[in-house]
Amino acid sequence: MDVPLPHLDRPFDYLVPEALDAEAQPGVRVKVRFAGQLVDGWLLERAESSAHPKLAYLEKVVSPVPVLSPEVARLARAVADRYAGSLADVLRLAVPPRHARAEKAVTADADAPADPDAPADADARPGGRAEVDPRGWRDYPAGPALLRALTDGRPARAVWSALPGEDWADRYADAVAATVAGGRGAVVVVADARDLDRLDAALTAVLGAGRHVRLTAADGPARRYRAFLAARRGDVAVVIGTRAAMFAPVERLGLVAIWDDGDDLHAEPRAPYPHARDVLLTRAQLGDAAALVGGYARSAEAQLLVETSWAREVVADRAVVRARTPAMAPTGDDPQLARDPGAASARLPSLAWTSARDALRADLPVLVQVPRRGYVPSVACADCRTPARCPHCAGPLALPSAQGTPACRWCGRVAAAYACPECGGRRLRASVTGARRTAEELGRAFPGVPVRTSGREEVLATVPGGAGLVIATPGAEPVADGGYGAVLLLDSWALLTRADLRAGEEALRRWMTAAALARPGTAGGRVVVVADGALAPVQALLRWDSAWFAARELAERRELGFPPAVRMASVTGVAEAVSDLLDGARLPDGAEVLGPVPADEGRERMLVRVPRSRAAALAEALHAAAGQRSARKAADPVRLQVDPLVLF
Repeated sequence: MDVPLPHLDRPFDYLVPEALDAEAQPGVRVKVRFAGQLVDGWLLERAESSAHPKLAYLEKVVSPVPVLSPEVARLARAVADRYAGSLADVLRLAVPPRHARAEKAVTADADAPADPDAPADADARPGGRAEVDPRGWRDYPAGPALLRALTDGRPARAVWSALPGEDWADRYADAVAATVAGGRGAVVVVADARDLDRLDAALTAVLGAGRHVRLTAADGPARRYRAFLAARRGDVAVVIGTRAAMFAPVERLGLVAIWDDGDDLHAEPRAPYPHARDVLLTRAQLGDAAALVGGYARSAEAQLLVETSWAREVVADRAVVRARTPAMAPTGDDPQLARDPGAASARLPSLAWTSARDALRADLPVLVQVPRRGYVPSVACADCRTPARCPHCAGPLALPSAQGTPACRWCGRVAAAYACPECGGRRLRASVTGARRTAEELGRAFPGVPVRTSGREEVLATVPGGAGLVIATPGAEPVADGGYGAVLLLDSWALLTRADLRAGEEALRRWMTAAALARPGTAGGRVVVVADGALAPVQALLRWDSAWFAARELAERRELGFPPAVRMASVTGVAEAVSDLLDGARLPDGAEVLGPVPADEGRERMLVRVPRSRAAALAEALHAAAGQRSARKAADPVRLQVDPLVLF
């Protein structure tokens, strides 16, 4: 039943009336009476008898279309168990809401008689074996073998580190084509719409039109539901999408793949908060399918797959890496600003200024990555340097524009008459400069050069290859025709000094994603990172060796007892509710309870840590304790998260 109460997280038996016998098949949506109310549910299976002597009747079959496949039902149960959640919560993520008009149209199309004059399409469904050209996979010694394994239908598992300038969408299209050539289907998950558009175009070029569907909430309910039904009916063998596609019902699944698994967009913000990478790897394990985890940078979780021999790494030889990597240089921990007044105003070190100037003179675009969006997202007193805070809620003040009035980023109140509480000063200076302010300053530094911004308000997918400045926040960097002549990574301290376990890993991932857009080769583009070259993330960037950094990170986390070396669960709520749940949980032997630490809105947070071998026992104990609280109708809710991205 679609009731998100932990103590009701189990199947219930109902009688099927004769009138509904034909429609009431496993996988259909139904309505049943429960506790005097009519509730939604899923018909999981039919049985001849029940151990319960007195049963109510099924009230209604909402639709005769069996949208829940047995494979996805098993996966949903496994995901719920892993994340201490309920099956009903996972099924809401796995099956999109019903769209009656789209369902009727798909059913009508399927029932329509075939056109006898239409040419037969022998390749409409997966089947038949054909050799797939390894193309760009030849740059990686294990790449061709991976494609052969996919064509043969073997469950190959790979962690791929992409070279700079690599067209990752084409490589994924090759892997999918090899899987389809072997007669099996594929599911590929990417982080955002821009990546999805690139993969969509690459697959269309390789497979042809109509051989795959997109599954993403951004396409709207009708289009999303039609794509889902096409996959469920077996009309297509390949589904691509954002995290909404991780449960896509593909027949004879042969490959699950995820690009850039370190992107936090892969983490589902709704209960039970699964991560797309872990859902796909669970699918591969349950369905004996191949798995591909790729990215320019490697996450600690992907490194764990390699070190435990669950997956094999697919990397290029160091000679190939050196030949493909653009020239890279750090500015040092105390960079000297360029003497040009415009460059000094834009905070450009001499090396960055020279690299940008040379690229623009060569009629090539320049990418400038700025970690903060907005104009001036943080200001301070110009006299005593005290951070400027809102007098009402103590939130940080920001400037929306050059002539704008400071306003609070939390409550939105305008602080027109702001006075520093420490010295009484009324003048403000920028503490942190955002992308829009940087674009304004660089426009003055390079007069006559087109300046484009790409960020939260408007994300550019591509830019022309001529001279121009592109200022982008991390994750919003557009692809330039032919590659960038220079890539400048500014304000690195904003990424490296975050109070986050993954600060170094995330900084390296964002830098490598931007650096990969430079023209490849030492004679191509140039990448300048404004940071101390002795820092480990900077060293990994300069050598293009994220595997080394991931191994280093994983070793440190093992020593300190942090994920993914261990399994951690977060319990958040008011203090009494958190204590109530943990007191009632039968935690496995060796479990450590850490905290409490303050959370938001008067709540607190406790962390529970166990070895990975006790992960299932921890999830079961927390789910059972949550069930006890819901059964007695405890008033205060508690949020359970297993392996949350943010620990502190």
